[in-house]
Order: sequence, then structure tokens, then C-alpha cells
Amino acid sequence: MIPESFTAHFREQAGFCRFLGSPFMEGLCLTMARDIEAGGPVARLVNGWPGDPRRDAVSLRIAGYLHHCVLTGTAAELAAAYPAANAGWTMETVWPVARDWLARNEDAARAFMASPPQTNETRRAIALLPGFLKAAARFPGPMHLFELGASAGLNQCWDRFHYRTETWQRAGSSDVMIDTDWRGPPPEHLDAAIEVASRAACDQSPVDVTDPAAAIRLKSYAWPDQPARLARIDAAIGLAREAGVKVEKADAAEWLAAKLAARPETGLTLVFHSVFLQYPPADTQKALRAMIAEAGAAATEARPLAWVCVEPGFLFDDSALTEVNPNLMVSRYQAWPGGELRHFLTADGHITRAQPLP
Repeated sequence: MIPESFTAHFREQAGFCRFLGSPFMEGLCLTMARDIEAGGPVARLVNGWPGDPRRDAVSLRIAGYLHHCVLTGTAAELAAAYPAANAGWTMETVWPVARDWLARNEDAARAFMASPPQTNETRRAIALLPGFLKAAARFPGPMHLFELGASAGLNQCWDRFHYRTETWQRAGSSDVMIDTDWRGPPPEHLDAAIEVASRAACDQSPVDVTDPAAAIRLKSYAWPDQPARLARIDAAIGLAREAGVKVEKADAAEWLAAKLAARPETGLTLVFHSVFLQYPPADTQKALRAMIAEAGAAATEARPLAWVCVEPGFLFDDSALTEVNPNLMVSRYQAWPGGELRHFLTADGHITRAQPLP
């Protein structure tokens, strides 16, 4: 018998998808929960799963497999039912095709599910931007970027993105368009000059977007009824390839320790990450904070350090900022010398809306 934690996970994920603006994924997750209860192909796929379904995002693994089959052209009938080809889709027409495909391809689905979902949300760059602009204005001149948990490194080129909201914009030098529902005044220092001298990034399981198969798998975890998000991924992959972005396979604490020890003698060192810090073990989190604080204490005006991140408020002493919704992200900035700390905004995990803070 399949534990109730599985259907609970699928239904909870449906709620997250609704909140983040994906009726398709909401409906798919709810329908898959019912399929588990009915003993269908989803039940067979999750039967005997060795880990925690919520932690392992089992629902997104199956949804990602289905979308992957659509994107690769493997499942033509399924592709014809999905939102990209059928604007009038309903789950009543999608699910019978999806269910039959899963039933006929259980081995392939299990193989795909063996790897965890991996995304690279370029929209998070607009939540990081206030911190980047603040750092550039405070420490003019060249900056050296160190990104943790970079996935495919798509946010390494944040300075080349075009940012646009209903009330402000900042032009970029690429086709990557970042927008959101911005609910307040524009960021400070919107016209600050950005001079990126070097870029470096790490991830425990980096995605090499120069490999077409890896790129399409990354895209498969974006939700099928969000064409703007899919277009951003395509544009960001193209930019990363053009820029020669590289993400090193490494433990974040070991990598950052080495990078900070060898950082340039002049120019701003900017450490950044987004929705990353909750995943490493507690000891790694503690080590990262300690080494950034130590490097900050040694920073000078000629060799400054800034730390910019978008992370759940509960990871810091920022819970009061997110007490209405503990799932909200907080855009956070700290810089040395001086240790100035700022909180710029709160947002959901996909940055579909952003609320600047006073």
C-alpha cells in the first residue's frame, strides 16, 4: 500500500503550482494524486520509492518526464495535447494520453525519475538586482562574481539581461527579458554602471547547456503552460553558450574557501546565490556564513566584499519579514568594509511578484 504522504505531496505541489500561476501543473498534480489512489501507472511509479516524496519532489520528476517527452518529440500524441500545441487544453483531454504514455513507458519514466529536478530560474535575477546595483554604486569599478549553487549558470550573465516592469526598466545587451509584478518603487541606483571583470560559479551537479540533451532536460522542468518562462530559458541558454559560461562541479564550501583565499587584490568580490542555502547540510551552511564574515572582516575599500542573495527568510534572522507567508523569499545584501545590511524585497520562489521593502 502506498503511504498517504505521496498523495499529500502531490496535492500540496498542486497548491504551489496554483500559487505560482500554472493551472496546467495544478491540474496534472491533482490528477496524478487521484491516479495513485486508483492504482494507475503513477501508483506503480511511486510504489516502493525509497525516500521522502516531498523532499525528493516526486511529482515534479514525473511531470518533468512527461514534458521532456513532449519537448524531444518522443510522444507526438502527448505533444498535441499539451499547451504549446493546444491552447484550449483541458486535463480531461490531456490526462488519458499522459496516463497511457506512462503505462507504456514505465521503465523510461523510472530512469528519468532517478535524477532530481534541476531548474535555473533566471527571473530570480530581478530580485537579486537591487543588491547588485547597490554594490556597484557603493564600490564603483570592476567586480568579480562568485555564484554558489549555480545549476547551469544562466544567472551568471545577469548584467546583460533586460529588466522590465510596469513602472521601471533597465536595458540589457541580450535577448533575455526579465519581468515581474513589481509592487513598489523602483530599485535604487537603477543607472549604476556595471563592470564585470570575471565570472565564476559552482554546483554539486552542474548542467552543461552546451550539451543539447542537458539543455532540453533543464527546460523540461519549466512548466508547460508558462510560455514566457520557457522563452526566458531558451534565451538564457543561448546567452550562456555565447558567453562561454562554465560552472565548476564542487562542494560550495570548499570552492568558496579557495576562491576567497585567491580573490583579486583590487575590485569588488561579489558572492551571490538564489534559493540555494536551504539545501546544503547545516555544517556547510554554517561554514559558508563564517567564511564570508571572515573575508568581510578583512575587506578594504580597495578590496571590498559584497554578499547578495535571495533566500527564504527563515534561514536568516529575517522571519519577521515573511511571517505572513513563511515560503516567501527575501532579497538580502551585506557589504564590507562596514558590514552594511539591507533587505530589499520579498517575493515568491519564482519571483512572479515582488514587494519592495521600506
